[in-house]
Amino acid sequence: MKILVLSFYFRPDLSAGSFRTTALVDALCKLVPADAQIDVITTLPNRYHSYTADAPLLEQKAGMFISRITLPKHQSGLLDQSKAFLTFSRGAGRQVAGQHYDIIFATSSRLMTAVLGAWFAQRMSAKLYLDIRDIFADTIKDLLPRKVSWIVTPIFSMLEKWAIKKADKVNLVSAGFSEYFSARYPQRRFSYFTNGIDDEFLAAAPNQLSEPSNVAEDRPFTVLYAGNMGDGQGLHAIIPDLAGRMGARVQFKIIGDGGRRRALETALSERGVVNVELLPPLKRDSLLEAYKTADVLFLHLNDYNAFKKVLPSKLFEYAALGKPVWAGVAGYAAEFVKSEIDNSAVFHPCDVEDAVSSFDKLIIKNSPRNAFVDKYARVNISRQMAEDILAVAAGKQ
Repeated sequence: MKILVLSFYFRPDLSAGSFRTTALVDALCKLVPADAQIDVITTLPNRYHSYTADAPLLEQKAGMFISRITLPKHQSGLLDQSKAFLTFSRGAGRQVAGQHYDIIFATSSRLMTAVLGAWFAQRMSAKLYLDIRDIFADTIKDLLPRKVSWIVTPIFSMLEKWAIKKADKVNLVSAGFSEYFSARYPQRRFSYFTNGIDDEFLAAAPNQLSEPSNVAEDRPFTVLYAGNMGDGQGLHAIIPDLAGRMGARVQFKIIGDGGRRRALETALSERGVVNVELLPPLKRDSLLEAYKTADVLFLHLNDYNAFKKVLPSKLFEYAALGKPVWAGVAGYAAEFVKSEIDNSAVFHPCDVEDAVSSFDKLIIKNSPRNAFVDKYARVNISRQMAEDILAVAAGKQ
């Protein structure tokens, strides 16, 4: 059996796609026959412009071969990302030339990796398993200016339709995607393997309840956000005013990078906000230490209709750590937080007053979320997904 895995991100890159695909490949390696071959085509670490990590262009292990493609320097703009993906697709095309695979797995947030996987599958008459992590054809309407989106949205919608119809199986990372995809593709089979909690966060999960704490006279609560700072997260649209309103009660610590970091820095400077600390992306061991010192973990998505369907991967690691979760989300993500994560507070995205009032609902303490951890351990989800992929490869689905 030969399996091709296409993922724009893979270890040691810092992204939800990297963590997800790495865990899945590890699970596949444990389940495939001894004579199976798994080829992973990905990129050298590129998630953040300010973060670099050493990784070999070619890496070979028993039954697995990883090929990493060098990308040109790029930021988060659509043009830069298009150039980067074109380089990736050309490199991937060279890698698969003359090869045949039994099944192709492609995981995609911005759609085009799924399209590339569909193209390869058609050329090779291989089975295709798509892992859809975002509804790009829907999201792009909110992210781009209207004069641009009305041109490109129909194109991406056609590409989405073509890729989905080529797939033998499609996994949707959020159950919030169900209505969108089921309405458009009623004959397609969908599974719902979500993101999950990686081993590092399982090990760091608290095993006992701490006492509630009150803000000390000499120390505000530390509110931490770690992740991307793009238009989708909308930190530039909430943090400056929210930090100003919260004043001495909290100290925001924001770790990461992205296309809107500069806008956030500018807004903080213009408003004279002093209770926000911006830090570059951190490796996971350092990030875990930062999590441990935080009092509250913060999450925010911009106020776009498309984001009412998503389920941010960040929620899983936040919840595992037992810290209070303060989330500016709507739609499915808001329902998930309220039903699955205790000691959480949800406010409407970009609504400063709602955020301020919701903060007081939190109890500042560490508390184990054992049921959540058991339900969403990444290793279990990855194993189940790997089994599903192999069942499709064997024609059992």
